[in-house]
Amino acid sequence: VTKSGRASYFVSYMRESFRQMKLPKYCLPKDMHIISTDEKQVFAAVQEWNQNNTYSLYISDSPGVYFILSLENLRTSRGPAGNLLVDFYKVEGINGMYLANKIVDNHIKTFITYNKGQTWALLPAPTTNVAGNNLHCILPFCSLHLHLEMSENPYTSGPITSKKSVPGIIVATGNTGTELSSTNLGMFITSDAGNSWRQIFDEEYNIWFLDNGGALLAVLHATTPLRQLWISLDEGKKWDRHSFSLAPLYVDGVLMEPESDNHIITFFGHFSHRSEWQLIKIDYKGLFSRRCMDGDYQTWYLHNKGELCVMGEKQIYMKRRPGNRCMLAQDYSRIYSSEPCLCTAYDFECDYGWERQADGICSPAFWFNPNSATKSCSFSQSFLNSTGYRKVLSNNCKERGRNAYSPKRVACHPKAPQGLHLSTSHGELSATIGSNVTFMIHLDN
Repeated sequence: VTKSGRASYFVSYMRESFRQMKLPKYCLPKDMHIISTDEKQVFAAVQEWNQNNTYSLYISDSPGVYFILSLENLRTSRGPAGNLLVDFYKVEGINGMYLANKIVDNHIKTFITYNKGQTWALLPAPTTNVAGNNLHCILPFCSLHLHLEMSENPYTSGPITSKKSVPGIIVATGNTGTELSSTNLGMFITSDAGNSWRQIFDEEYNIWFLDNGGALLAVLHATTPLRQLWISLDEGKKWDRHSFSLAPLYVDGVLMEPESDNHIITFFGHFSHRSEWQLIKIDYKGLFSRRCMDGDYQTWYLHNKGELCVMGEKQIYMKRRPGNRCMLAQDYSRIYSSEPCLCTAYDFECDYGWERQADGICSPAFWFNPNSATKSCSFSQSFLNSTGYRKVLSNNCKERGRNAYSPKRVACHPKAPQGLHLSTSHGELSATIGSNVTFMIHLDN
């Protein structure tokens, strides 16, 4: 299939999906923006009738027809061109992991999900700041908040960075406290997929992944000229300072190939506001003494607050031991092993028309009658009837013999429509053989 063929299929698929899109009946949208269409599942930001500056996140089934509410009151803003910017971020390398900024009691707070939006939680703050002083920031009264906007400059890192080649590591600009702030910002990093965080700088930096994700490069985010950069080989615990220019440079951006064996970084900018473009190339290969061997790697378990089953799997990842000065092989495997878990309620979200109660059980919404759901018995003697739950898409849990949450097959019991009356134009139900008869069918409402 050609590239244009794939595009045509995508457009026709999306057009058909939008024609069939079913939001909960209480949702009266004023505006809608599609955030993602991965795996034929639609993430949509919907502004409802009672919202002015916020949107709600709705997530569909596959192929994008029936939507359920995932998170209310997402923070939004407008870009320079007037385009809508939604504070919603997909973490690269970890299936089902997202970050979002939500407005709670007029405070902007950052939330995280490990199961594709079924449940959300506040981010835990670091125990100490960059100087080593205790922060005393305790959930839920105090937490970590991150800026989730994407960079408009493709040659800077932006306020948050993650890579598929470095699963579990996220670097972001943010602050600790009761809400997200635009002042007193610092840089924070997690090495275990958001379960714990450390502060690495008390100012804003642009940060890139080097050596296939094994090293970090940091450059101060400033309007003043610079001549120094920082490199860490141990996930931000220790930073080495290096000079990259004899004269201070106004850094406009950095060029690199982070997913290749090319160890060249190119800084471009100006020595003054009136000078010509300057390019400074740096080969950082000298930081490493050799290629990594088997003993240079270690494993870590993906988990959600100690729960090892994430998106229905127990996953063990491989990474270089922090501090080892060896170069990563470009093709080394990040996933060491993966084992499916038995399905639990955590692997299922409430189906369309159902809502989760305080006890965790999904019950029919006030506007939904599960007995009146449309079911097709045209081609089969049975159909799959929802129990009120649907498995989170791309969740890989293994179902038991008879799972309480999976749809149950129910036999079809076709019935003639009530109030159906049949007659002929002559008012009789009999006719002479060979004559033309007009039948009249009437269905009472």
